[in-house]
Amino acid sequence: MTSLVQQPVPSRPVPDIVTELPGPRARAHIEIDETYVTPSLPRAYRIVPVRGDGVVVEDIDGNRFLDFAAGIAVNSTGHSHPDVVAAIAEQAATLLHCASSDYYVPVYAEVARELDRIAPISGPTRTFLANSGAEAVEAAMKLARYATGRQNLVAFLGAFHGRTYGAMSLTGSKAKYHAHYAPLVPGIYHVPYGNAGIDELEQRVFPRLAPAEEFAAIFVEPIQGEGGYVVPEPDFLPRLRRLCDKHGILLVDDEIQSGMGRTGRWWAIQHWGVEPDILLSAKGIASGLPLSAMVARSELMTWPAGAHGSTFGGNPVSCAAALATIKLIEREFMRNAEARGNQLLSGLRPLVRRHERIVRDVRGIGLMIGVEFDSSATANAVQEECFQRGLLVLTAGETVVRVSPALNLTEDEAATGLRIFSEAVAAIDARG
Repeated sequence: MTSLVQQPVPSRPVPDIVTELPGPRARAHIEIDETYVTPSLPRAYRIVPVRGDGVVVEDIDGNRFLDFAAGIAVNSTGHSHPDVVAAIAEQAATLLHCASSDYYVPVYAEVARELDRIAPISGPTRTFLANSGAEAVEAAMKLARYATGRQNLVAFLGAFHGRTYGAMSLTGSKAKYHAHYAPLVPGIYHVPYGNAGIDELEQRVFPRLAPAEEFAAIFVEPIQGEGGYVVPEPDFLPRLRRLCDKHGILLVDDEIQSGMGRTGRWWAIQHWGVEPDILLSAKGIASGLPLSAMVARSELMTWPAGAHGSTFGGNPVSCAAALATIKLIEREFMRNAEARGNQLLSGLRPLVRRHERIVRDVRGIGLMIGVEFDSSATANAVQEECFQRGLLVLTAGETVVRVSPALNLTEDEAATGLRIFSEAVAAIDARG
């Protein structure tokens, strides 16, 4: 069969747009996609990627893009990092799959030991590995209820925890995620994100709706992702920890998007000096391969054999990629995330003053940055304008464009992305 993929062209600049967007081969493929693929996938723009290298993505027509989306913060070490590829190839050549629910697969335990080492939890932990962030959330919901004997859970408005039934029931970012799926999982209470939510729990929920001693866990993103890259008040997470301690409620730290070095520390919650009871990780944990983790204090892992499991969770190849990813992030990329994040924030913040008509805020930590606009229409227009200029970014929430490149972004690549993003914002502002 003739390959649709063009061979790479050496020594080309990035970005390098050589056709209209989408190009002719992309349009042909999109026609096939729109015939056979579920329409539920919300594509951001009409791109058909076929190759990635570092922070560069090449599409089916040979257009090269600078990638500041990283597969929704998944490609933490960039596209196809050679160390990760080598680890994948070595593991694939020896053992592709052996269900960890049934066998003691060595690399599964190695990942669990590494996560115990880097988790923001003092004292021993144990880990359950799954395939996606939503699966890790589901596991935490089950463990929290099992370990505490309590039924109720708290999540925050603006939160995104996934689209499977339990995770979707916790999600509070967009009504469309719940539409037509009721009834949802019962016993879940949503409150505003931040200190207002703690006030709501203390003043209304616990006194009037359900007593605190009937709540098993509070699920929180230290920095909201899908909700718009929202950084909370400085005292919010410490207050939340104290609230949980007071009432014997477990604190579940959803670091699916904010973890794995993205904010310049292993976990975003470490910026506030707070320890969770349960940690959730996915996205960047294996540089693009499907893997997620629920890490909990050992004394919480009271459930017996068979209480939870997964056929594919902790797949050996994904685990090998995770071990290589952890080494790379620890060796150099976590420090780089902090440096490049400061560079991007310094370059983006002047947009608030320069384009005050449409830019409302620039916020973030490390390489988890959100630029808030005056409307969803403006945010979407900026996303599309960036695409047409060869820069890949994604919206978050209703009015925010997120900047979340791979952690191995170079200083020059960051400067190029800043220039293109600024030009795209200026172009949209000029249109009035």
